[in-house]
Amino acid sequence: MSRHEMEALGWDSCDIILVTGDAYIDHPSFGMALIGRLLEAQGFRVGIVCQPDWNSAADFKRLGKPNLFFGVTAGNMDSMVNRYTSDRKIRSDDAYTPNAEANKRPDRAVTVYAQRCREAYPGAAVVIGSIEASLRRIAHYDYWSDKVRRSVLPDSKADLLIFGNAERAIVELAHRLARGERIGDIRDLRGAAFMVPRDWLPSAEWEETDSTEVDAPGPLVRHADPYAMAESNSATPASDGVQPVRLLSREQRLATRREHRAHTVIRLPAYEQVRDDPVLYAHASRTLHLESNPGNARALRQGHGERDVWLNPPPLPLATEELDRVYELPYARRPHPSYGEVKIPAWEMIRFSVNIMRGCFGGCTFCSITEHEGRIVQSRSEDSVVREIEDMRDKTPGFTGIVSDLGGPTANMFHLKCQDTKIESACRRLSCVYPDICENMGTDHSRLISLYRRARAIKGVKKVQIGSGLRYDLAVRSPEYIKELVTHHVGGYLKIAPEHTEEGVLAKMMKPGIGAYDRFKQLFDRFSREAGKEQYLIPYFIAAHPGTTDEDMLNLALWLKRNNFRLDQVQTFLPTPMALATTMYHTENNPLKKLHRQGGEVVGAVRNGRQRKLHKAFLRYHDAENWPLLREALKAMGRADLIGNGKKHLVPAWQPAGVGQGDRPRPVQLAPAAKRDESRHAGRNHSPNQRSTRDKPLAGSLSRKPGKRQPK
Repeated sequence: MSRHEMEALGWDSCDIILVTGDAYIDHPSFGMALIGRLLEAQGFRVGIVCQPDWNSAADFKRLGKPNLFFGVTAGNMDSMVNRYTSDRKIRSDDAYTPNAEANKRPDRAVTVYAQRCREAYPGAAVVIGSIEASLRRIAHYDYWSDKVRRSVLPDSKADLLIFGNAERAIVELAHRLARGERIGDIRDLRGAAFMVPRDWLPSAEWEETDSTEVDAPGPLVRHADPYAMAESNSATPASDGVQPVRLLSREQRLATRREHRAHTVIRLPAYEQVRDDPVLYAHASRTLHLESNPGNARALRQGHGERDVWLNPPPLPLATEELDRVYELPYARRPHPSYGEVKIPAWEMIRFSVNIMRGCFGGCTFCSITEHEGRIVQSRSEDSVVREIEDMRDKTPGFTGIVSDLGGPTANMFHLKCQDTKIESACRRLSCVYPDICENMGTDHSRLISLYRRARAIKGVKKVQIGSGLRYDLAVRSPEYIKELVTHHVGGYLKIAPEHTEEGVLAKMMKPGIGAYDRFKQLFDRFSREAGKEQYLIPYFIAAHPGTTDEDMLNLALWLKRNNFRLDQVQTFLPTPMALATTMYHTENNPLKKLHRQGGEVVGAVRNGRQRKLHKAFLRYHDAENWPLLREALKAMGRADLIGNGKKHLVPAWQPAGVGQGDRPRPVQLAPAAKRDESRHAGRNHSPNQRSTRDKPLAGSLSRKPGKRQPK
């Protein structure tokens, strides 16, 4: 991280310099540490420039000019999501910065950092990657500027963009550059994007399919003729002297089709088109997601002015042995010593956790995991996970025997996969679990149960908790797993994410119906009782998701009240680049279905600030700050019957003095003194933070139910 450290190592220069918007924490949960250690293991000298001052190029010269390339990332989070709430307000802290100090990274950090690298050393190669670059690899709707922006490639002036899981691509790129290849000639890396001339094709074998319009087919694809004749393997000619022939087998026809797809590029509507035409934007989004399976994805290209952004097919998933090697590199498992004893919240959160898998086949439309890590789950071996727990026990300061999490994007997709690799490589479904779990998807949790048992048997480990969100529709297929989880690995609370209760909204999210939650809760409660434990579920919900009406949010609020849930911190839908739900928000079209100019499905988007606030207020119906807004809305919806002081009512008719007044005075109906005194104590069961409705990157907790003992 410094010239002094380079001199101590005897380095006169770095081969690769990684620039990141995060503090440097040498732990495999942080992208720069993972990529840095991986490149180090390949023999390269790696420098890391963390949270540089972007107001000039001076800080980008800290380690000199790299021999091979700059690798630029915004950090573990998208810089805009990191800096702003879903209401576009600047956050007051940054979990990835020492002492949570805010404003240590710029907006759109990848673009700014890449431009500063160019300014510092004009001749150096610049490669951008990680989640911010991945989600901006084509023209995308930007929520914070409320417009469609170009791909990050032309804006950053980078030579190459590596999206998704970058391990294979970054290692191959480094070795090829070290052998003397020019970065402008490297065009065959999977998971790479770059700028090319409008008429460029890799070779004469390639064809282009036009997909720049809806309701208009592209050129006819030459499918293999099922009646085509092929030469026989027999060397004996027929009696008339003609060589025998045979029909092509199904495998041969499929191989021909795969070969054709491997040399086909789809032309998406250009940036200038999707910027001005919502239907074409939705069509481009749908096409990109349909071409996301690395087993059958075709290359994509999209015009940006006089040039194109070219996207190679996504990277192939890492095998278990490869993933093990990546996670077992010699990480220090702590922040860089230069930070001293300062606190870095993101590190405090994960310091005693272990990542056991990556990827997610859920395909939730509001989530960016699938677009970044892929739908094929990549899992580590049990032995590798056990070794990391032992390493954490021995290396990580402050370890007391509590493993805070064994998980990843989800808690329970460990070693779950399609049972037929041929079907998996040909599949074009957007989700393996919606509208129901695919019959080809394995749901056997036995390997995860085995891992849990081995982990808690490790010497020095007192308890293994599960902190990642649970996919409960999968869990109900394995009651034995739920019993194991509830009996040994729940510390009073378990996070799950129904997201909503109404079928119309859940369909836009590609989430299971609330019935799956009910089935899981029955098993959770049953096994908790059998274990003699008082435990609770923490449900996560999203307000103002595309396709949500005021009535939907009211029904959700009534469900929460019936089930005695009082949510703490709640999340309003945040449109992140490239997500399918973001496409719904921006275009009001449904990309889950084929797009049409006429007669397509219209998806309502909750844009108005007051309506977004209302939807959020429904989730916190118990907060007196929200009662005036809810009473006004209920009257407008013809549901004034829900205003009153009984158990059947959603909000009371009285208002505590000085609470919920907003920016303008409102008439307040005063209650009797006893009621007013009661209202002043109504929130005393909550922690101080529960009074805040400020959005945070992580949703919050559950307050206790009146009359119930608060679990430890």
